Amino acid sequence: MKRDAFRYGSDETGLIWGYRFTAGEKPSTIDAAQALACLAAPPDAAGSDFVWLHFNLTNTATEKWFVQNGIVAEEFRQSLHEPSRSTRIGVAEDSLIAVVNDVSHRFSFEPSDISTVWMSVDRRTVISARSTPLASIERVRHAVECGEEFRSSVEILTHLLRDQSDVLVDIVREAVERVDKVEDSLLAGRISQRRADLGSLRRVLVRLRRLLAPEPASLFRLLQRPPSWMVEEDAQELRQATEEFAVVLNDMASLQERIKLLQEEIAAAVNEENSRSLFVLTIVTVLALPINIVAGLLGMNVGGVPLADHPYGFWVIFGIVIGFTLVAGCIAIRKQRND
Repeated sequence: MKRDAFRYGSDETGLIWGYRFTAGEKPSTIDAAQALACLAAPPDAAGSDFVWLHFNLTNTATEKWFVQNGIVAEEFRQSLHEPSRSTRIGVAEDSLIAVVNDVSHRFSFEPSDISTVWMSVDRRTVISARSTPLASIERVRHAVECGEEFRSSVEILTHLLRDQSDVLVDIVREAVERVDKVEDSLLAGRISQRRADLGSLRRVLVRLRRLLAPEPASLFRLLQRPPSWMVEEDAQELRQATEEFAVVLNDMASLQERIKLLQEEIAAAVNEENSRSLFVLTIVTVLALPINIVAGLLGMNVGGVPLADHPYGFWVIFGIVIGFTLVAGCIAIRKQRND
């Protein structure tokens, strides 16, 4: 039981699940040993049988199994340790190497909720590996469990890209709802509690767009010169999946621009409120200035204070202070209106 606790939901090879696809039959579950036996056997006459193996990278046995069986290209194993995690699809040793970023099941608009799945796809195998459970890859597995037919191994990749675009649509929809609430609060004059929400939301969307946007150069090279085993129908579906992905990314860019405009409007409203508060403080200071000056002069404990013995000296000084206060107030208000 202690050994099983350190496998993180995978078997002794790091395999989380495995499926075998055969034309005209429902996908069947297999383990790592059965998958190797299937790959060692000659392909069927139609050449449409393939296996999908999904691994957990937190299990240290995963990479060891890759090295021992030579089932993936060296470029795939190197990509597991590259610092760059941007989404890309390339060709290496007549197989597709895909680095796809995805989000966790309970995405809460935190950068830590974004993770990566690596895929190696050739005519007979689909190898995928991840460190944390991700939403899109689980959708593909659910489709397999529900009996959806997959004609070729490339369809697993295209299905993943489409499911990922669906997940992004849900994220954009939820983000739009949050932005709408911020905008309603702004129109209602309640902006103090929403400024930080917009900033964090915009940062996450920028990170999502930067990581999820496929690299155009690698994708262009792939579509222009696909592997020899990839049929035209698979290439066309891959092209359509990336186009759908681009539409979602454009919606995300539009939402970022809307957030930016809201931030600027909130900043302008805050500056206007600060200016209004500063104006009130200035008026109070100007109105209090004459009486403070007169009080300071008459409060000196020296001889020769004017009107000290006059019977109406207080009212004379009071009238002078009121007059200077009115004049100072009129000057301050006029200057504010001119500005």
